[in-house]
Amino acid sequence: MRRAYLYLHLSIFLWGFTGIFGKAITLNEGLLVWYRMGLTSLIWLAIGLFGGTVQRLNPKATGQLAGIGLVLMMHWLFFYASIKYSNISIAMSCLALIAVFSSVLEPLILRRPLEWIQVVMALIGLTGMLFIFRFTEFARTGIALGMVSSLLGSLFTIFNKQMVANYNSETITTYELTSGFLFLTLLMPVYLKLNGTEWVVPSVSDSVLLVLFVVVCTVIPFNLSMKALRHVSAFMSNLSLNMEPVYGIVLAFIIYREHRQLDAGFYGGMGLILLSVVLYSVIQWRAARKAGIVAP
Repeated sequence: MRRAYLYLHLSIFLWGFTGIFGKAITLNEGLLVWYRMGLTSLIWLAIGLFGGTVQRLNPKATGQLAGIGLVLMMHWLFFYASIKYSNISIAMSCLALIAVFSSVLEPLILRRPLEWIQVVMALIGLTGMLFIFRFTEFARTGIALGMVSSLLGSLFTIFNKQMVANYNSETITTYELTSGFLFLTLLMPVYLKLNGTEWVVPSVSDSVLLVLFVVVCTVIPFNLSMKALRHVSAFMSNLSLNMEPVYGIVLAFIIYREHRQLDAGFYGGMGLILLSVVLYSVIQWRAARKAGIVAP
């Protein structure tokens, strides 16, 4: 069990590097996501072909996973745009709002009663984000992009939970990444024209970083998390994922010294967001105890 928890938190720690790679790679967000999704899709297709773990789905299920893949692609686009227009810490603080949005959207989408504590938690988190927006003027565009990213990330998480009950993780990942890549491929000519940029072949340094990005932030943590889930409940996994923004911000402070760019407004707002995430975790924990998923 201890090894399972080690695998779980190591995978989350590695996911915390997504912001570091997003800033280090010089490609714009569109090309960055296109290359990332393309390389990752190839790896998962290869795993599926050789491992025989990817299921063949009917048209309805394929369409559902393709739609979720589109949401994932848009989530990544806005997330990395947020980094490019602000910094890693701002983008990661926005990422923490996924829990806030999920607390309100999940009951609405799944037609469950919305509890008052969830509304309060959402208001606390959004107040924290507005606090950062008010006092961090240089990053306002990045904050707006990051909030859209967190909204899309919340929808992705909610929709994905419904698919996990019916299909294995390899099938879901392969279909979603491949469909997201195909959607973005169709979108790229329009995207590049609107941004006034041209297609760019990655430099040698960017190519190396892209490969490391895919391996370190996708393949390895995915495998570690799957090993952990054999012994750790999905509930505990989802609860632990709330640590990803914290790891990402700490890494940004250490590697890029981003704490020098931030003021008391950021820390106050981030404190409110983390408080809302803690409340979300408590709500999940109480619901899981009531359902008998975790021991009292």
